Amino acid sequence: MTLDRYLLKLFFPILLAALVMFVLLFSLIDLFANLWRYIANGAQIIQILRVSLFYLPKCVSYSLPVSLLFAASYSLGDLYAKNELTVISTSGIPLWRFTVSLIVFGILISIGFYYFDDSVVIPTYAQKTSLSRELLQQNGGLNNSDVVIISEGGKLVYSVDYYNDADRSLHGVLILERDESLDLVSLIRARQARWVQSRWVLDDGTKYFWSHGILTERPYFEEGRYTEDPGTFRRSAVNVEELKTQDAILFIEDLKRAGFPYFKALSDYYRRFAFSVTPLVVLLLSIPMGGRFSKNILLMSLLASLIAAVIYYVAQMVTMMFAKLGYLDPLWGAWAPVVFFIGLGILFVRTART
Repeated sequence: MTLDRYLLKLFFPILLAALVMFVLLFSLIDLFANLWRYIANGAQIIQILRVSLFYLPKCVSYSLPVSLLFAASYSLGDLYAKNELTVISTSGIPLWRFTVSLIVFGILISIGFYYFDDSVVIPTYAQKTSLSRELLQQNGGLNNSDVVIISEGGKLVYSVDYYNDADRSLHGVLILERDESLDLVSLIRARQARWVQSRWVLDDGTKYFWSHGILTERPYFEEGRYTEDPGTFRRSAVNVEELKTQDAILFIEDLKRAGFPYFKALSDYYRRFAFSVTPLVVLLLSIPMGGRFSKNILLMSLLASLIAAVIYYVAQMVTMMFAKLGYLDPLWGAWAPVVFFIGLGILFVRTART
């Protein structure tokens, strides 16, 4: 349709200009926030530029929703100020029909947004984080102390005083073996355990068990049963936002299997999918704004866009916080704001002044 092409022809140049502006803004904020620390740690200019380069896809991810909101509200506001939107409305074309091309574009860009985030943003952001930590000398060790791991559905419980990641060894080892009813079967103590060929080898181990109602002990003989991956004992330094979808699933499963808290990781995982729908959400919010401003369109569109984006992101931040604390299901913590604002946007579009 001619009107669809006309609207998209107005929309795309504004979207591109807004995207460049917001990407540059986010990139400069990150750069200047850390620039003095880079210099203090003797980082070279080329290294700092590499960090900024790796951060650009993440900046695009942050900037795209706000840019879409601004471009749509400004385009429609400009049409209204020139009385073109009034002419279109009086010709019998409702606002939702005139803007259907933007809504379809929002659906398509939301689908592409997920794949862009998973295949481009996540790998480059992980590289940016790793390089930034290296330049700022913030690399944390993976050694861990006072570790408790629940394995095999609760049948095995590892209690370790200290895990050394350098040689993959456990110190001060206590292993509880339980049956299907989770009743105690035996207890094993060992001074140390070493990771050898996909299993833990216990040094100076002693096994305690019940025999005819009497607590019995004997030296532990290697059984090859204890195969819990060394990574489970490491200090958790993994951020789900830096993992691709399949890796994130495996990481969450490891947390569940080991008995670690996993609500935060699961909430971040669901948020990945919810965040990909943000372009559609902001377009539905921006379309009704188009007929609200007839003066100072640039300033008012930018202000309205930022206010709407802040409200949406704050709502998502609050529900995500409740989900990570366990007060709200992780799925709803990620998706509740999306569902609410999509419904609100559809309502605003259908009842917008024409």
